[in-house]
Amino acid sequence: MQSSAQKPLIITAGEPAGIGPDICLQLATQTNLPSIVVSTDVRVLKSRASKLGLAIEFISYSPDQSIKHHADQLVVLDQPLPDPTVCGKPVAENAQTLLDGLARAIKGCQHGEFAGLVTGPMQKSIINDAGIVFTGHTEFLAKETRSAMPVMMLVAGSLRVALVSTHLPLRAVPDYITQKRLTAVIEILHADLVKKFGISNPRIIVCGLNPHAGEGGHLGTEEQEVIAPVIERLRQLGLQLHGPLPADTAFTPNAGHADAVLAMYHDQGLPVLKYAGFGEAINVTLGLPIVRTSVDHGTALDIAGTGKADAGSLVAAVHLAFDLAQH
Repeated sequence: MQSSAQKPLIITAGEPAGIGPDICLQLATQTNLPSIVVSTDVRVLKSRASKLGLAIEFISYSPDQSIKHHADQLVVLDQPLPDPTVCGKPVAENAQTLLDGLARAIKGCQHGEFAGLVTGPMQKSIINDAGIVFTGHTEFLAKETRSAMPVMMLVAGSLRVALVSTHLPLRAVPDYITQKRLTAVIEILHADLVKKFGISNPRIIVCGLNPHAGEGGHLGTEEQEVIAPVIERLRQLGLQLHGPLPADTAFTPNAGHADAVLAMYHDQGLPVLKYAGFGEAINVTLGLPIVRTSVDHGTALDIAGTGKADAGSLVAAVHLAFDLAQH
C-alpha cells in the first residue's frame, strides 16, 4: 500500500446516464490534479469518451499500484452495471450497484485505502423508483460511517455556507431545529473548520429562521427560544459566534467577516452561495470520519454526452478534498 501522503482520492461518477461520466472524463484533460481513481463502469466511460471524441487510456485500479495523475489517462475502479445506460435515460436496475459502489468507496476511505471521497451527482428519483429509500449522499454517508450528525456545507472561494437542516419539507424545519440539534451542528462546524480547514478561531455567523430574525418575536419566536440561547451558551465556551442575523443581512459586508455562515435550511443559504460561485461551488460533508466533497450540481440528463457539461465544480472538489486530506 502507498504511504498516507501518496494515497489517491476516490471519485464516484454517479448516475451513468447523466453528466457524471462526462466530467470525470474531463479530468483526464487536467495536468495539475492529485492522484485520483474513478469508480464507475469502465464500459460507460469508454462509450462516453468515444461519443465525445476523447482519446483516453483507461487503467484498471489495483490497491497495490502507485498512482500518479497523468493527462489523457484515468485509473478506474470498475463497477460493472447490470444495464450500462444510454445518455439521458437512467434505469432503476442500476440503483443497487451504484449504491454498492458508493459504499465500496466509503469503506476504502475508512480503511485508509483512499485519502478522501469526491462524489458525482446521483439521480435520487431513479433510486427511489427501484424501491430503495435514498434521500441523498449526506444521509447515506452518515449511515455507512455511523455518524450521528453529518453537516452539509457548500464552499465557493472564501464563502462557506453550512446548513442546520438539509433535505426537509419547509413545513418540517421549525420543529427540526431544536436546541440540542443546533448545538451539535455548531460544534461540528466549529470543530471541522479548525481541524479540516486549519482555521484556529473561526468566526461563524448564524442566521435566524424567520424574516428579520423574528422581529423581536412578532414574526416568530424560534430566535428567542432556540437560536439565541444556544449561541449565548456556546459563546461562553469560547466559540466566536455572531447572530442570530436575518438571512438578508448575514451575507452583506455589514455583517463583517465570516469563516462560515450557518443557515437554518437548504434554500435560505444555498441560493446566495450558488450565485456567488456558479459552476465552481463545492459540497463538503462535515462531521464524518472521512473527507468527502462533491459537485454542487445535479445529473443534467438533458446534456449528457453532448460535450456541454462543465467540470469546473468537480475539479474544484478534487482540489479541496486533497487540501482537506492534508490536514
